[in-house]
This record gives sequence, structure tokens and C-alpha cells, in this order.
Amino acid sequence: MSEPFLLNRVLLRFGQQAEELLNNLSAIQLTPDGSLWLGSDELGLVGTDECNTLDRLSLQKPGIFGDHALFRVRDFIDLSDQVGEIDIEGLDYADSYLWLTGSHSTKRKKPKGKNLEKDIQRLAEIETDSNRFLIARIPLVAGQLHKCCSVPDRPSQELTAACLRRDNLGNQLMTALQTDPHLGSYIAARLPSKENGFDVEGIAVRQNRLFLGLRGPVLRSWAMLLEIVLTETTAGELQLEPIGDTEQLYRKHFLELDGLGVRDLCFHGDDLLILAGPTMDLTGSQGVYRWHDAVHRSEHTVCSQAGGELELLFNLPYSATGDKAEGMTLFPSLGEVGLLIVYDSPNADRIVDTRDIYADVFRLPAHSPD
Repeated sequence: MSEPFLLNRVLLRFGQQAEELLNNLSAIQLTPDGSLWLGSDELGLVGTDECNTLDRLSLQKPGIFGDHALFRVRDFIDLSDQVGEIDIEGLDYADSYLWLTGSHSTKRKKPKGKNLEKDIQRLAEIETDSNRFLIARIPLVAGQLHKCCSVPDRPSQELTAACLRRDNLGNQLMTALQTDPHLGSYIAARLPSKENGFDVEGIAVRQNRLFLGLRGPVLRSWAMLLEIVLTETTAGELQLEPIGDTEQLYRKHFLELDGLGVRDLCFHGDDLLILAGPTMDLTGSQGVYRWHDAVHRSEHTVCSQAGGELELLFNLPYSATGDKAEGMTLFPSLGEVGLLIVYDSPNADRIVDTRDIYADVFRLPAHSPD
């Protein structure tokens, strides 16, 4: 394990009145044109045009991203609920598509501190937003999102926005997991996110294969990834395909992340980088791990650090007051390979004003020698 090395800080400059957004950043992706795309979770703007949006920032000068543009997901994907929250927890870019995932989680109401009996009742109430069961792709060409378009160097290929088939249990993946021996009971119990319930945080895409990181459940200190294969069936709809030589619609990977859950994922070559943090809503240890040669796994796996397949690259600086690492993306800086990390519940010294916030760029350690 290396010590964390802070290469740089990047200023993210949003539009006016972005204070709530600054406190709820949950996903980030650098795209080939140099834009930064960001997603947020749990905004108090449900039912407005500022809910369920993707945010694009463009490089204005070295170390400063601004020119904030906002894109409503419902302009590209037919949402099942026009007012429900997606709870965007992961972004990735692959083959001219921007991919996103919702948390797929339930949520428990929070006490308001005004009436004791009502607060106790609120803590007993669990809700489900159907939009949270969203796995989608949106064509991204020349810095713009499209519902349907072609790529200049591939004019005969039509790109279409689409999402995983939805059903009365959320989507096709949730239906497939109902009888899973590890996850089925958690889903049936409707355990909320942040209570070791089922909670997707992080997506990494390689062609038609998707890796989904789970913040929870963590099983006896082992975190989980789900791997799925998607194909387009009809316009606007994707479906699960059997993975490998079996009829199974998903693969499970168990990772020894020192008791932490997955917060985000991104590919570095054929390796998968994993941002990990506490499953519950608290501050604690946070780290970045490397799963070596993850893209070539062809079976369910159990990966330990002792076996050499999984490596802790570095722990993030500890904070007792906030700075919960939620999103990361590869980000070249000062001639080195870096990881740009954004935080939920950021510390006050990270926030410049109501629309500007600093993100960190850490050096990505080189591969450990075999």
C-alpha cells in the first residue's frame, strides 16, 4: 500500500444557487472531450426541473471547470415516475454512451426533530422510488447528450438512449435476484440503503458488460460486485443476457475490502479500480483498491488481498466530520495518472462559496510487481 499523494485540487464551478448540489455529489466521469459529468443523490428538489439531472462542466482554465450545463434525464429516457428520485450513484463512458445507474435501494424516513411521536413513526416508514431502479445509457457525441444520433466516423451506426427493462419489482435485474441465496433475503426484507441493505453505488462498462458495485450488503466483511451483460431488444429497452456458458443472468464477485462497501468503480486498462467506504451513513476508513485483470474473469470469484488479485492502493485521508468519498474518475494531472475524487457531505474548507467546490486529484500508484 502506498501513502495517498495529493497531486492537485480541481475547482468545480456550478451555476448559481448550487449549494445543495455541492453537498450531494455522488458520481463523476471525465469524457474524451475533456468534459466532467456529475450526478447527485438525495437532492431536496424532487418533482422540479433540478431533480434527476446530469451536470456537465467544461475546462475553463487549468484546474478550473465551469460553464455549467444541466441535462434532464427524462428528456432522453422515459422514466417510470416523473417526480421520483433516481438517486444517481454511478457514471461511466464507453463507446459513445454515457451510462448511469440509480441506487436500486429503499430509503427510511428521517426524524425532523419537531415531534417525538411523529419522529418515531417516521423511523418506521420505508419508501421505494421506482426511478431508483434505473440502469441506462445515453448517446454522448461532441459534448452533448442525445436521444438518438449517429457518430461522425460511424454514420451508418445509430446510437439510441435505452434503459434496462423495468417491471413491477423494479427492473429485470431485481427480478433475477429475488431467489439469489446471498441477496434475495436482503431484497425481500426491503432493508434501506445505509443499513446494509441492497444498494448499487458505482458502474463500470466494457462493451456490453457492466460491473455494478454494491455498497451493501457486505457479507461478513466481503463486499460484492454484480456483473451483467446487456443487449438492446427494442428501441429504448435493454435486457439481460445469459452470462458465460450458463443460463445465469448475472455473475457475483466477492471482494475483501476490509469490511467496507463499494462507493464507485472505474476501469484502468483491464484492472478495475474500486473506491470503498463504510456501508452505513458515517465517517470512517475510505480507500482505493485495484482488482487486477478484472475484465478477464469468466466465473464467479472470491478475491482476497492475500491472494494478490486484490490490492489496497491507498487509504484516503481520514475525516471525522464529512468528506465521504462518493465518485472517482481517471484524471491526468501534472504529467501523471491521477484519480479525481468528489465527496458527499464535504468539509467546509472544500466549499469556496455557494457554487464552487474543490475536488481532489490523487496519484494512481503503479502496478505492484508480480
